[in-house]
Parts: sequence; C-alpha cells; structure tokens
Amino acid sequence: MELYFHWFDLLGIAVFAISGTLAAWRKQMDGFGVLVLATVTAIGGGTIRDLILDVPVIWLSNNDYFYAIFAATVLTILLVRKRLTIPNNTLQIADAVGLAFFVVMGTQKALDHGTSGFVAIMMGTMSGVCGGMIRDVLCREIPLVFRGELYAVTCIFGGLVYIGLLELGAGKMPAMLCGMTALLLLRLAAIRWHLTIPVFSRHGKIDP
Repeated sequence: MELYFHWFDLLGIAVFAISGTLAAWRKQMDGFGVLVLATVTAIGGGTIRDLILDVPVIWLSNNDYFYAIFAATVLTILLVRKRLTIPNNTLQIADAVGLAFFVVMGTQKALDHGTSGFVAIMMGTMSGVCGGMIRDVLCREIPLVFRGELYAVTCIFGGLVYIGLLELGAGKMPAMLCGMTALLLLRLAAIRWHLTIPVFSRHGKIDP
C-alpha cells in the first residue's frame, strides 16, 4: 500500500509541475524561471503542510520528487515547443488533476499523524491549493482559489468524500479513488460551466 501512496505522490508532483511549466510558458519565462515555477507549484503545498504538522518535509530525504519534477518539466517543454498554441483551459485542467491527487494524499498524511478528520481535510486542502497560490503570486496573478470559481470548495468536497468513506468502513484505496474522482469531476464541472461562489463586486455588493 505504501508503494501505491508513493506513486500517487509522484503523479501529483508531476501534474503540478506540468501546470507550473504551462504557467511559466504563458508568462514567457526563461529556463530557470520555468524550473523554479514548476518546483514551487509541485512541492509548495506539501512543504507548508509538513511544516505545520511538524513532520520531516518529504523531499528533503527523497530525490524521486525532483526527478518527477524535472521529467515532467522537460516533457512539457518539448510538447509546448512542438505546438504553437495551447488551449486556454489546459492549465486549469492540469491543475485540477493535481488537486485530485494532492488533496486526498495530504488528507491521509494528516490522518497518519494523528489529526482529527476536520484538521486532516484542512491539511489536504492546503496541500492542494498552496502550491498553486505561490505559482500565481509569482506570475503576478490573483490565485485561482480567490477568483470565485469553485476551487477550495472542491478540495473540501473531495476530502469529505474520502473521510466519509473511511468512516463507513471502505478500504483506503477505494476511498482514495472515490475522493479523487469526486474532487476532479466537481472541479472540471466548475471549469466547464463556470460554477462560482458569491464574490464582492466593485460597488460593495455581493454578486452571485
């Protein structure tokens, strides 16, 4: 089971590295900027989570995470260079897939270290959104999590599905797959149909 968790972690790292690379491509950054943005997007959320949980930051003792970041970054660069245009929602879709992996894995890691289910969902959400927040800030953009479209809500939903299934006696792997799928489908629906939560307008009112 630990081997599966490790591969899920690496997949999440790789997908978030792809989203960071795509963001750097859109901003026309140089090679160093691409690598920095891919790295902070991939490991930023997990690093903050581990520091709060007061546990060793996983990438300090495991180079596999950096290998995954480098491989995903190089592959994305090669694909982007062969194609002159990238669909506008590609970054959002890559980000959604990364969320699905990171939120559930972050929730489980918090549970492994003795937190309550509520705190575990918070830690899972932090794992998913913080890397993207750092990416967007470095790109001088309002982070996706603050733009009104369902984002953090999808993370909470995925965490709730995962925790709920565990409480009902489901195995970790089925619960993880269901939590990831639920989060991903809700996030993709939000992207497709622009599902939002109320935001403040410029006139001081709350827009639906």
